[in-house]
Amino acid sequence: MTAIATTFADLRLDVRDSAAWITLARPERRNALSLALMEQAVEALELVARRDDVRAIVIAGDGPAFSAGHDLGEMVGREPAFYRQLFEACTELMEALHRVPQPVIARVHGIATAAGCQLVASCDLAVAGESARFATPGVKIGLFCSTPMVPLSRAIGRKRAFEMLLSGRAIDSATALEWGLVNRVVPDAELDLAIDELLAEVAGTSPVTVRIGKEAFYAQLELDEHGAYELTKAVMAANAEESDAQEGIAAFLEKRTPTWSAPAATPR
Repeated sequence: MTAIATTFADLRLDVRDSAAWITLARPERRNALSLALMEQAVEALELVARRDDVRAIVIAGDGPAFSAGHDLGEMVGREPAFYRQLFEACTELMEALHRVPQPVIARVHGIATAAGCQLVASCDLAVAGESARFATPGVKIGLFCSTPMVPLSRAIGRKRAFEMLLSGRAIDSATALEWGLVNRVVPDAELDLAIDELLAEVAGTSPVTVRIGKEAFYAQLELDEHGAYELTKAVMAANAEESDAQEGIAAFLEKRTPTWSAPAATPR
């Protein structure tokens, strides 16, 4: 595959070796999620979603931090319509992470605070360096982290999430791992190696199957147990008819490596 790079004003999109890297590129502002940056990130995700050669997406940050959350500098003295637009864009970004068919992995270093912590919690997977710190400190400046609490409470549970939201205290990477906010914690110098290992695991799977599984995963989360089974039994029955499932089963029985089909591009 030929690598391509697309540059936006506040982020970079690089596609190489079947993975898309979306790098927040406002290091002087600790990659604060301005309205413009969030709109660009949604655009980048939509571009990647249409590429059937992209198997996974990595969200990373330039400079000393992953993301310090919303850009407070653009939130002073604005009209009500701006605040509605800002948080609508934030919600659109977080939902887009679930909507794209590829797994999305957060590569976390430095701080991930407020909406930056929300971004980590919204990604499908997260790998953090040992020095990473996570917090939802909005309460300390009179702006409760209400939108960050949506994915945070679903990732780590109600009481732990509300403690973070109410106190504003930061947790370290070991605590984030224990609580389920991240999947892996590695020495900072090994962060890219750990990401590459995850990408290699994804690359060995069927893209059609991963797409089916990701969509079903988020659809069943908010259902009761019976409703979740009603949904997933239908998904599995349809999945079993797919050529990749038949190929995978046959390859397992014949003790060979399966040959996966390429998915159709996702329309947007």
